[in-house]
Amino acid sequence: MKKIVLVLLMMVSLVSQVWAAEKDITSRDAKALLDRNKNIYLLDVRTPQEYSQGKLAGSVLIPIGEFERRVGEVPKNKTIIVYCAVGSRSKPVANFLAQRGHKDVYNMTDGIVGWYRNKFPIQR
Repeated sequence: MKKIVLVLLMMVSLVSQVWAAEKDITSRDAKALLDRNKNIYLLDVRTPQEYSQGKLAGSVLIPIGEFERRVGEVPKNKTIIVYCAVGSRSKPVANFLAQRGHKDVYNMTDGIVGWYRNKFPIQR
């Protein structure tokens, strides 16, 4: 009986982790989402130096190295798009947010590099 309960608990835990996963989107999808919804929290997890070279308008910088300490700054009641240069640093941050109860969390898989390649505006 204990084994059955343990297996059921493990299955529930696994299912909840799958449901809490962030969604991967391209910069094109992110642009379309931003065009439809102006109430999106844009989270940049790059370094301050990278951020000063160019950023998405309206984005908030929380470098990945400071993220665990500053996670409380990220609102739970907004859709969130997390980005970095090419999507590798933003993926674990987006996943972290999704697993901690943030509802609509997106990882921009091609990052600001993809955004730039699509000729979308970058703020300098």
